[in-house]
Amino acid sequence: MTQTQRTHVITGAGSGIGAAVARRLLDRGDHLVLLARNDERAAGLSAELPGAATVVADLSDPESLARSLAAQQLPAVVDSLMHVAGTVDLGPVAQLSATSWLHQLTVNLVAPAELTRLLLPQLRAGRGRVVFVNSGAGLNARPDWAAYAASKHGLKALADSLRQEEHANGVRVTSIYPGRTATPMQEKVHRQEGRAYLPHAFTTADSIATSILLALDLPPDGDVTDLTVRPGG
Repeated sequence: MTQTQRTHVITGAGSGIGAAVARRLLDRGDHLVLLARNDERAAGLSAELPGAATVVADLSDPESLARSLAAQQLPAVVDSLMHVAGTVDLGPVAQLSATSWLHQLTVNLVAPAELTRLLLPQLRAGRGRVVFVNSGAGLNARPDWAAYAASKHGLKALADSLRQEEHANGVRVTSIYPGRTATPMQEKVHRQEGRAYLPHAFTTADSIATSILLALDLPPDGDVTDLTVRPGG
């Protein structure tokens, strides 16, 4: 690696916002470590984003993350950890099962907390940044969004606490709150809502990636702690 090359660990790089961020960082010569839930997905990421390293770790099983990471080679210094992966399952409280609640809370909240804990030594060594790609639902809960919004409200709490805890260690923390964004997850949401999906009406994944890069590239004398991005036009 060159002296200016930075190292980023990214979840959710297979599509949408995560893929857009990964491509932008690879294009400028940074080193990427991408988390994949299994060997097959890791091979797919390697083909889609040549030059990036992959680590097999299943976010739906946070208790396995320590074992998974210990079994694989990780960089000693990490400049950023980006939590982009997520899952959504809409429905009213009267109908959502405990299984749906647990899955969303696990993938969207518990896994990011555990992954951050495991990578804090490398983040401290790099005086790096943790980026939580949250959601507008992390600030405002609407009907049928209770479980997803709860997981994202929790993610905001995680970020706010971590920011204060790690300030003295030089680790900075940013929460990004995208509005409706043209991604495969948004297409899934529209299917669950029973509405036609019109991607041109929403913010592009690349625009959200630009906001993430803004936070990553800000000089040390400034900080982006919370950034809301809404569809324009």
